[in-house]
Amino acid sequence: MIDSSRLATWLDSTDLPGRGEPLEVRDLSGGSQNAVVELKRSELHGVVRIPPPSAPAERDKGIAREWRILEALEGTDVPHTTPLAMCADPTVLGRPFYLMTYVDGWSLGGDWPTPFDKDLSARRDLAFQLVEGIALLGNVDWQAKGLQDFGRPDGFHERQVQRWTAFLARIKGREIPGFAEAAHWLTRHKPIDFVPGLMHGDYGFANVMFGHGSPPRLAAIIDWEMTTIGDPKLDLGWALSFLPADPLDPTQTGGVEGNFYGMPTRDALAGRYADVSGRQVEDLDFYLILALWKLAVVLEQSYQRAGDNERLQAFGPMVLDLMMRAADLAETTRYGARAAERVNASS
Repeated sequence: MIDSSRLATWLDSTDLPGRGEPLEVRDLSGGSQNAVVELKRSELHGVVRIPPPSAPAERDKGIAREWRILEALEGTDVPHTTPLAMCADPTVLGRPFYLMTYVDGWSLGGDWPTPFDKDLSARRDLAFQLVEGIALLGNVDWQAKGLQDFGRPDGFHERQVQRWTAFLARIKGREIPGFAEAAHWLTRHKPIDFVPGLMHGDYGFANVMFGHGSPPRLAAIIDWEMTTIGDPKLDLGWALSFLPADPLDPTQTGGVEGNFYGMPTRDALAGRYADVSGRQVEDLDFYLILALWKLAVVLEQSYQRAGDNERLQAFGPMVLDLMMRAADLAETTRYGARAAERVNASS
């Protein structure tokens, strides 16, 4: 829990409402990298986001980056929390932090809430809302928003393979069938086109908030730790990688985030993304292979550190499944032939 008296003193130095009024604070769940604390003071209802005391020093830079993203999203149609105030002074609460508006909504962390537990049509609409949100994010004019230094789009796809191959080599504790095959495919293929944009980096149901009740409404995209300037369509591949190949097969759950029975097909969701973003999705298989392959490596680190943690131990078989799905798709996709046809036609 943060020091509420020091927080109240800092709040009094801002132009936010409630100066001198009693302050209520409450730790919130969620946020894998930073602490999240709800506060109420008079008509002020916000959320503080701050690195925990034990976090490495670079996490402070991450807080500043997240603040810049929220500021950049102001005036856009991307659902997000409104930035209220930033404190770069670590002497106030021990680490830099920022304050944003509180969003009254829910994130998927287990069972579906009412009415989505029984209403499959409403559940389908949630998925369409999800991909619409990331389509809007990828269309933000990041250069006009002053985010030119936020990433290195040149060589983005090549760095993905190099970085995560080296990462797995450092943490490797077992053989992962399919890794080499999928990695080899990724080094030999590229997207049909590449329009750099703002990408979330860890996009899925767990990192968005929906408004309560129906009809479904995407209230805010959250958790911006991994955001960069890169290829926004990797966010689409990442989100779709959580969904089962056949959403009407009750034996498939998606493997990572829960039960996705009744969801739209990947093709239907990709089509909605294309309609909203204006980007082509003929090369969707490239992004699915990259997302499945990368997600498997990311989860392998958690599995290697699992110890007695049953939740992290469960990532072990998930990693193997994700990697084989990536390798199988690389072996069966006709994407390479289609991409070659497009390249030859344009040369």
